[in-house]
Amino acid sequence: MLTDYQLLRIPGPTPIPPSVERAMTKPMIGHRGNETSQMIQNIKPRLKKVFGTEQDVMMITGSGTSGLEAAIINVVHPGDKVLVVATGVFGNRFTKICEAYDINVEEFHVEWGTALDPQAVKAHVQANPDIKAVFSTYCETSTGVINPVGDLAKAVHEVSEALVIIDGVSCMGGVETKMDEWGLDVVVTGSQKALMLPAGLNFIAASERAWKVIEANPQKGFYLNLTKYRDNIAKDTTPFTPALSLLFGLEQVLENLETEGLENVYARHQLMRDMTRAAFKALDLPLFTTDQDGSPTVTSVKPTDFDAEAFRKEIKGSFNLSVAGGQAEMKGKIFRVGHMGYCAPTDVLQYLAAMEIALVKVGKKIQLGAGVAAAQQVYLEGAK
Repeated sequence: MLTDYQLLRIPGPTPIPPSVERAMTKPMIGHRGNETSQMIQNIKPRLKKVFGTEQDVMMITGSGTSGLEAAIINVVHPGDKVLVVATGVFGNRFTKICEAYDINVEEFHVEWGTALDPQAVKAHVQANPDIKAVFSTYCETSTGVINPVGDLAKAVHEVSEALVIIDGVSCMGGVETKMDEWGLDVVVTGSQKALMLPAGLNFIAASERAWKVIEANPQKGFYLNLTKYRDNIAKDTTPFTPALSLLFGLEQVLENLETEGLENVYARHQLMRDMTRAAFKALDLPLFTTDQDGSPTVTSVKPTDFDAEAFRKEIKGSFNLSVAGGQAEMKGKIFRVGHMGYCAPTDVLQYLAAMEIALVKVGKKIQLGAGVAAAQQVYLEGAK
């Protein structure tokens, strides 16, 4: 096997396009100079399209979790009551951050592998009028679920002034987001998944409703104070030294998305999801989510007649193909395949062919080629 050849099909970090890699090797520039200001000017309107907002999208150097923390500490005070809709590990992360700041957090538990029910959340919020904010993941990476966050915001706002705060880290850039139209109050995403960059940047936008709350908050932190980022992005700069190489890459990513067309990008992700799911069904692999709840960016399988970890080990050893395992209560019980960002239908056919061989080697009885054929048929139907 080629020592430097690998296939990365985990739900983030994801492969980086060659054009983006080249962009990130540009010579360093002054972070307070005109070149950086011009780059930020080029980035701003394109990021707004990804978010579906007229609000400025702020860029924070840090992992996606720093964006989630910023969303929390800027809009919620210690002692405030909030509701976290927990559909998996990353819903639970909201809870852990809130607890670290002595926020009165309540979890609304949803069975793992299932999307949230907006009407059930609405009823809970209506019965608890002191809830100040509702948190949810858009795509729950740990299960492969896509949550109906637009319907959630509509339902919550029908009965409450609570802000709706969304973690879009593992899907934005691959799934359509209409922040303004859907009434989402704060939306956070990161660089290392569908946006095809290394980890290290996160992006956050807030609604007018949210800004009123943020401005009235006397304790917004220092580095994560969103008013600093808002005031600086309006002047095409950042409050602290930015990760310039990542901004070089981001500018190229957004140009690539614009060239392909966001509608085409989203359609490609839906097609790759449908190809993957059709293949797994043809191979008699139990999917962890329904078709309706399945994310366009990650698909999870819960095997019943072979060991998920043995399969992951086999496919890594034979093909240097990485797929993700389960987390927390699903550890060792599921495997997860990322199909987002720099990924095309050709890549789907490639990983499916390799997976079929690995399945046979771990003792799964299948007809070789059945999964690939099912995916090919979906592609042909989608290309009509």
